[in-house]
Amino acid sequence: MNSAKITVIGVLALAATLTAGCGKTIRPATDPEGVSTRVRTALLNDPQVAARQINVSSAGGVVTLSGSVRTAAEAERAVQVARQTTGVSDVRSELAVAQP
Repeated sequence: MNSAKITVIGVLALAATLTAGCGKTIRPATDPEGVSTRVRTALLNDPQVAARQINVSSAGGVVTLSGSVRTAAEAERAVQVARQTTGVSDVRSELAVAQP
């Protein structure tokens, strides 16, 4: 057998192996650090939230947001963003609206 045929057979074997797992769902990690990191990232990427003053902690999928925000609307948006994050089952807000 020449090397071209061996390469083709190897590629086909690899493709078959990868295709066999396509029907499976891989669940994202729900570890506390992973959930907290995903929520922090989502908050930092949301233009309606000044996330630098928001602390995120999580345990068992329950996320707690603490720190300060500029407005009540910003606090509501932060909670909404956290709720939409993969691995979050509930959100507790301890956010305070900063006084001007």
